[in-house]
Amino acid sequence: METNFIHHQSAHCENGVASNLLKHQGINISEPMVFGIGSGLFFFYLPLLKVNHAPAISYRPMPGFIFNKAAKRLGIKVKRIKFSNNQKAQKALEDNLKNNIPTGLQVGVYNLTYFPDEYRFHFNAHNLVVYGKKEDTFLISDPVMETVTTLTENELEKVRFAKGALAPKGQMYYPIEIPAVINWESAIKKGIKNTCNDMLAPMPIIGVSGMRFLAKSIRKWPIKKGVKVANHYLAQLVRMQEEIGTGGGGFRFIYAAFLQEASVILKNEKLVELSKEMTSIGDLWRDFAVNAARVYKNRSNQTDVYNSLADELLRIADLEEAFFRKLKKAI
Repeated sequence: METNFIHHQSAHCENGVASNLLKHQGINISEPMVFGIGSGLFFFYLPLLKVNHAPAISYRPMPGFIFNKAAKRLGIKVKRIKFSNNQKAQKALEDNLKNNIPTGLQVGVYNLTYFPDEYRFHFNAHNLVVYGKKEDTFLISDPVMETVTTLTENELEKVRFAKGALAPKGQMYYPIEIPAVINWESAIKKGIKNTCNDMLAPMPIIGVSGMRFLAKSIRKWPIKKGVKVANHYLAQLVRMQEEIGTGGGGFRFIYAAFLQEASVILKNEKLVELSKEMTSIGDLWRDFAVNAARVYKNRSNQTDVYNSLADELLRIADLEEAFFRKLKKAI
């Protein structure tokens, strides 16, 4: 069983799976366009919730939201199924492959054998495409990998039914209805408005307000928790920002590319200027991650390092607030 699926590498797994599945259906949509229309840019900080023994920080919405929102705004219907039975999950996947339907899966990262060891930790919101099967081996298109790869039946079953937070429960998904005509202008505007509203939300744990709340917490961590715990929190922050889903600088660069594409479709030159501005903000996020890594690796030569990091983050929050106000006005 092998579909005529074409693998395209991407920066982020959910964007890449969505783009690849839609390209297979004849819709030439880029990863940035999926990301922008699906309102993938987000920020969330909830210190009471712990992930890997550190406060929950997310730079993206819940798994599945990006593709679901993008599909809805494009007029595409996507079928999602979860399973309580491993055998039923495998049969449903194999039935799709027999019908030439490449299928997206949500999986756990820890047991992905083709991932380098340093990237294999307990994170259950990774996405990939299964596009075929040869004997007892599934053919895998993981969009963050340069080329296609494989997993055995047992290996795939293990990652499909990984335990813990955001357990995938064998989830599989794929487009089932494609419109004859797509209103790109409407989809793009809805995606931008949603992102602006999220990032400017008057809630202390979301968007730029959440960034300011996090900056305030960073100042307190070494005093309230001790340096060892504070550095563990910083390490988790950087991991969530730059390694799990490229949420920090990487997402800003993807969003900048989206605004460039959108400027052509909407015939709006203001979006070109804002694209450049978002790229600059992405550079600041990368600088912030590097400086945070130096602190928890004890390589920083700065004094008062935690307050310096908090000041960096506050500057980014101010720039992003101004950016999203301008973007909202521009459309």
